[in-house]
Amino acid sequence: MGKFQGVLLVSDFDNTLVYTEEVLLGGGSLPPLSRENRRALEYFTAQGGLFSVATGRALPSFAPIAPTLPMNGPTVLFNGAAIYDFARGEYLCTAFLPDSIRRDLHAVELAFPGLAAEIYHDGSQIHTLHPNDLTRNHMALTHSAATEADSILQVPMPISKVLFEETGQRGRDLERYIRSQPWARDFEIVRSGKFFLEITAKGATKGAMTQKLASVLGIRAENVCCVGDQANDLTMLAAAGHAFAPANAIEAVRRAPGVELLPDCREDALAALIDRLDGLYA
Repeated sequence: MGKFQGVLLVSDFDNTLVYTEEVLLGGGSLPPLSRENRRALEYFTAQGGLFSVATGRALPSFAPIAPTLPMNGPTVLFNGAAIYDFARGEYLCTAFLPDSIRRDLHAVELAFPGLAAEIYHDGSQIHTLHPNDLTRNHMALTHSAATEADSILQVPMPISKVLFEETGQRGRDLERYIRSQPWARDFEIVRSGKFFLEITAKGATKGAMTQKLASVLGIRAENVCCVGDQANDLTMLAAAGHAFAPANAIEAVRRAPGVELLPDCREDALAALIDRLDGLYA
């Protein structure tokens, strides 16, 4: 029985646990978990804490990473569309997109010819539409292989999430167009980075799945601690008993009610968080 028994710590991965922005923009290899973060997380779990990751990454892109982390809890994948237990090799919960998503997004394709996107499923398969440099860097960063399709109509179901990769004015126009559609209210539409716009099923958010994860694990709401840096982390931070953000988080996250600021991700934010929990749960 350690001091963190009954405490769940859920962290975003990219640019919260590990800084990956430079690799995404310039290419290269995924940086490792820092020594200080690893040491702190090993201390947290040795003291009875449960550590989980909530990521926008798909199963095939996070599967190689999971064994390298001192993680002893299930993982929230696809930005909240599933909970996957890597120890058992199975989904504990899924909330995938309805079949209507192909019809709805085909209209978006027609409005934005050459639209770049990644489309994820329940297994190891990934499809891409009109991949650009950002797509290729992202696929290299996540060590993922994909099948290219000309249209979302060619992509099989089930679809767990769709990730659009358009930059600049075209990216802003795309987001406005999607949010203006009558079907938009039937889905979760969120920014998960400077260039990424994601669509998941209604209710498939990091916040909802983190609450479900806490329930599955028998963790009381006040003992759920969450940390993230992007708009897709806001629901998770709002649901947390203790919410944190690294200094590199976007302004909306840094200014969110109840969020406690940490050092930059590149300055071992998770180690600083666990140091604060060490005092909180003394």
